[in-house]
Amino acid sequence: MRGSVLVCVLALLPATWLRLSTDDRIHTVADVPSAPVGVVFGAGLWNGEPSPYLAHRLDAAVRLYKTGRIHALLVTGDNSRHDYDEPDAMRAYLVKRGVPDRRIVSDFAGFDTWDSCSRARRVFGVHKAVLVSQGFHVRRALALCGAAGIDAYGVAVDEPHDATWYFGGTREVVAAGKAALDAAFEPDPHFLGPRERGIEEALAERGSGAGSRSGSR
Repeated sequence: MRGSVLVCVLALLPATWLRLSTDDRIHTVADVPSAPVGVVFGAGLWNGEPSPYLAHRLDAAVRLYKTGRIHALLVTGDNSRHDYDEPDAMRAYLVKRGVPDRRIVSDFAGFDTWDSCSRARRVFGVHKAVLVSQGFHVRRALALCGAAGIDAYGVAVDEPHDATWYFGGTREVVAAGKAALDAAFEPDPHFLGPRERGIEEALAERGSGAGSRSGSR
């Protein structure tokens, strides 16, 4: 019995660490501190289009951009095969809703949250950012981006507490353990690649009418 209790306590320690270390950095679209960059994490595609959860993240990012709280967007997700491209779907969604293409940078190798955070810092040179995700995930994103060297605040996108939300919350308990290991050992992402200047260029073009697509495969 005691052994079972000990196992349960140890299993919950990473989730407790995430909550305690990020409570003061979670905000709404209306009150999050401004930052140069907003980072939107992939959350799946349905028939090539953003899933409802991903669409809600992108809608929040559009509001952040239009209210001037961020000035460029890094969309990070999975493009590990030709028929599945989260970043391009995210970019198209944002552009359709009024975010200039030149202000969007794509990370095609954001295979998990640590990879997205590590690459945001090491490949794209992000130092300060607003992270956009659902509440059950944004804590992990905040902790991992902090470990990667990014001064980050999070926007927790509201969602109805449906089956998907409860599944996501349950999954986070398990994912918290991996996050603790990633934060402690800071492994290289699955694909690091060379330094890219997309974010630097997007921010340099503030107020400019010229520009081209940033980000590369």
